[in-house]
Amino acid sequence: MNVLVTGGAGFIGSHLVDRLIKENKNVIIVDNLSTGLKENVNPSAIFYKMDIRSLNLKKIFQNHEIDTVYHLAAQIDIRKSLSEIEYEIDVNIKGSVNLLVNAAKYGIKEIYFTSSGGGVYGEQETYPTTEENSVNPESPYGIDKLAIEKYILCFQKLYGFKASILRLSNVYGPRQNPQSEAGVIAIFTNRMLKDKKIMIYGSGEQMRDFVYIDDVINVIFTIREENLDGIFNISTGKTTTVNNVFEMLKKEFIYKRTPIYLEKRPGELMKSQLSYKKIAGITGWKPKFSIEKGLKATAKWFKNNRK
Repeated sequence: MNVLVTGGAGFIGSHLVDRLIKENKNVIIVDNLSTGLKENVNPSAIFYKMDIRSLNLKKIFQNHEIDTVYHLAAQIDIRKSLSEIEYEIDVNIKGSVNLLVNAAKYGIKEIYFTSSGGGVYGEQETYPTTEENSVNPESPYGIDKLAIEKYILCFQKLYGFKASILRLSNVYGPRQNPQSEAGVIAIFTNRMLKDKKIMIYGSGEQMRDFVYIDDVINVIFTIREENLDGIFNISTGKTTTVNNVFEMLKKEFIYKRTPIYLEKRPGELMKSQLSYKKIAGITGWKPKFSIEKGLKATAKWFKNNRK
């Protein structure tokens, strides 16, 4: 099996690639290294430094007879999505459509797409949010993710490949890029290691459903092994405030500073909490990492890999 992973040098993508390599899959990575890191690239994979918008993307499909696509490449900086919306649309939507056109043309069998639970659902009246809840994205990033989901489902009907859409809650863990605005835990961890000031946007009482990277990778493979398609929330079903995350990490790093509170960012949700009962009911999967256990593992990795 030849597997293409877009964004395979990134946080989630590199963990996914490592697991695929362990399972003896032939892995091809496409990543423009805008947020991904070359050091994350598994040496057993074939790596192309390429943007998913590139017209040369078709050559990868021509040369490698791709069976499966894992689509993780995206512009994920929420602030950039507000200040550079044309760029956001160009990368996330046009790039994804370019990928889908080639995937359909060259006969892939299945595609897995990492969507955003918080981004797609927006604020809800009831929690935890299920896959049947209404979608109400409140940021360009969330709109992008929902639009890509729709394109994938459309292409699935037109061309017959299997499609699994994974609406992730807030993923965290080793290798998360602290330079990216997407990962508050990585940002806090990096700044605590360097004894730098930490800024919290808004009150810090924003509630997030943090899911550890190992749990995410395990459920992706569970979905593949069970030969499932459809839309699935991937989460813990529990929430933790940003302030609580700060306090837990503060203890891990013996950090003495107090946070600086800044104005709430536009488009940021006060609460995101996803139900994973659908995938649990089908496969029995459930997350193994509590926030306490996951933060300890994350802190340990960053301490051992500080730069």
